[in-house]
Amino acid sequence: MAKTTSSTTLDTTTGLNPAQRAAAIATMRDTELDILVIGGGIVGAGSALDAVTRGLTVGVLEARDWASGTSSRSSKLVHGGIRYLEQLNFGLVREALIERGLLLQRIAPHLVKPVRFLYPLNHPVWERFYIGIGMAMYDAFSWTGGRPPGVPHHRHLTRTQVLRAMPSLAKDAFVGGMTYYDAQVDDARYVASLVRTAVSYGALAASRVRVEGFVKVGERVVGVQAHDIQTDERFEIRAKQVVNATGVWTDDTQAMVGERGQFQVRASKGVHLVIPKDRFQSTMGMILRTEKSVLFVIPWGRHWLVGTTDTDWHLDKAHPAATAADIDYILEHVNRVLRVPLTREDVEGVYAGLRPLLAGESDQTSKLSREHIVAHTVPGLVVVAGGKWTTYRVMAKDAIDAAADALDDRVAPSATDEIPLLGAEGYRAAWNKRVRTAKRYGMHPTRIEHLLNRYGTLADEVLALVEHNPALADALPGADDYIGAEVVYAASHEGALHLEDVLARRTRISIEAWDRGESAAPVAGALMAGVLGWDREQTEHEVGNYLKRVAAERASQLEPDDASADRVRLEAPDIAFGFEEDDVKAPPSDHRTAAGSQTIGAKTTEPE
Repeated sequence: MAKTTSSTTLDTTTGLNPAQRAAAIATMRDTELDILVIGGGIVGAGSALDAVTRGLTVGVLEARDWASGTSSRSSKLVHGGIRYLEQLNFGLVREALIERGLLLQRIAPHLVKPVRFLYPLNHPVWERFYIGIGMAMYDAFSWTGGRPPGVPHHRHLTRTQVLRAMPSLAKDAFVGGMTYYDAQVDDARYVASLVRTAVSYGALAASRVRVEGFVKVGERVVGVQAHDIQTDERFEIRAKQVVNATGVWTDDTQAMVGERGQFQVRASKGVHLVIPKDRFQSTMGMILRTEKSVLFVIPWGRHWLVGTTDTDWHLDKAHPAATAADIDYILEHVNRVLRVPLTREDVEGVYAGLRPLLAGESDQTSKLSREHIVAHTVPGLVVVAGGKWTTYRVMAKDAIDAAADALDDRVAPSATDEIPLLGAEGYRAAWNKRVRTAKRYGMHPTRIEHLLNRYGTLADEVLALVEHNPALADALPGADDYIGAEVVYAASHEGALHLEDVLARRTRISIEAWDRGESAAPVAGALMAGVLGWDREQTEHEVGNYLKRVAAERASQLEPDDASADRVRLEAPDIAFGFEEDDVKAPPSDHRTAAGSQTIGAKTTEPE
């Protein structure tokens, strides 16, 4: 185990770092919580914030890194889901659009930004009328939340206007178009900010702690058996109510309860490609219909995100792998409308994620429900499943409502619609003075804009590191958008415990850099070592593990099918802290506790 020493000040009040983590684990071991949340994705983090801001004592555990599952591998969109209108799922669209406006304007204006999309039309009359009705409904629903939507309404464009806005479109690919607005977000950064906000209100949060069983008294769940992957320690955490928010791992986690806890969530794989911004010219994103679903082309800084696929996935849930067939599918469909086709040589990065879909009668994942469900499957255990990223706050509210109903004391209603994330308060004022800030630190205004759009007003804390050590203003090798101070800050304030956490989630170097972060890895590793107290051996171990991950991902993307891609991807081991996770042995499944209760089903699962 590496020690935690650093010349960098660790923020133990709102920051996520080893000191905060150790204190949180110690408190959870010694205290019966009101609510314990399992799962550190968007819904689990949202549930922790919802519960703690109601005045409850709350803990949240994540088996890997915050947002390391589905919640860091989405389309990066905060949207109503325009395709759900065609499915007549008006309630889901309306709910999501209300949440979109809330995130844009109140909760996280520094992280959630408007984005404009083109819908190309292929038929001049009936399609414009049909899609126009849908767009009008989309706009109308966005006003029903009691506040302005935060984005402009849709517009009709002529063929000439479409060509002017998107010169790279093939001239025979459309007869006109319509534009509408949604929003986008760095999903992983949002989750880390959400956890940190919960901690600032008093929540106890620990990543790299895996739940391996539930503690029961009779038929009632009264806690969990936890395994600290960092230290290889095992211990119990007691709670009056446990919330299972493990996304695509829901079935696995519920199986630890027994027959009464069974649930059915299907995993749908979605693959996205990252393309340099200069590969085609456009002033907006694009949405295309495919034979199965829709395909998005999404502006993403100096890149485009192009995706997604929608196929069943039954293999390793921690590392869903993109195949050559997935990449070819996306390129084939986007090239149908481009004047100059994209090739594999244009692909900077690839990532695959899994959607947690409620199982239904349809065999096609694209037709399964994006609604969510909350259920008290056994006494003491609430499960929340399904849903979509945009409506995480509603899902979290419903889950904590269910848990609160089972508590003896009266619990206050949810307040998260009024609570901004850390960095949101004062963001617009900070944005307005960005030029002055740039002059103060001797940086280009674009660099300050980058920091403000990632940290909000907390950018001052990142800049303070630069002021203390000007060398931290240098860009990382092969990743000019990111500076050294961001790596240090990720380790000292944002809960990054491993190099992969920084390169894949606190930054997006692993998908944005041509070399997938290979050249940045040694520099970032050395910077993290200074914060986390790694010795040379541990630092080399971290860098080596990351390079194995990159090699395995690249190799898997050459494979023709899911099974072979999964096999190749898993050749890169998961690293815990100085030992392989595969070497970790689970405790006996019939372990009797000192309190006379029984830990059941102590099997290894990896919640989101």
